[in-house]
Amino acid sequence: MNEPTTVSAPGGPRVREMTLADCARVAEIRVRGWQSAYEGLIPQTYLDGLSVTADAERRRRRLEEGDGSVVNLVAERDGSVAGWACHGPHRDGEVRAGDVELYAIYVHPDLLGRGVGQALLRESVRRCAAAGHERMLLWVLEENTRARRFYERAGFRPDGAEEPFEADGVAVPEVRYTRALTGEGPDRQP
Repeated sequence: MNEPTTVSAPGGPRVREMTLADCARVAEIRVRGWQSAYEGLIPQTYLDGLSVTADAERRRRRLEEGDGSVVNLVAERDGSVAGWACHGPHRDGEVRAGDVELYAIYVHPDLLGRGVGQALLRESVRRCAAAGHERMLLWVLEENTRARRFYERAGFRPDGAEEPFEADGVAVPEVRYTRALTGEGPDRQP
């Protein structure tokens, strides 16, 4: 694994590549993020069944076995990991060679609204644009208005594609968002 790269704005979160030592904290952020953001949108039995321990092990395994095509980033605030983002090759659908997908972005529920998510998204967009990707895609729950507003403020727009996510036998509608990366540079803000 390469030496982690760090990026930070003055007074903002410090963004760097995730390490194995971060897996437990990232799992906690991801699980608590799901339980907070998706309450009332996904069956409670599914949310209650999420395990920080199992998720941490999954994160470790994926990080150790990864081929470098998936990038995991963490944002630190006040010396502690406060958020996590993950991007990589577009997984399905009408794949174009220049497409990349933002798989996840989660911020600890106690730290929402403090610029952590924006810093992670900005760094993901910057890295993907620098790598020559033309377009970034992501999926978001249709009823997750907070997340949809966040992505829309960053220049993402729904492209009309919809797909259900299944949780405990219940179909939860997701919509796909896209954003062109052409012409992006390190100084351009999402």
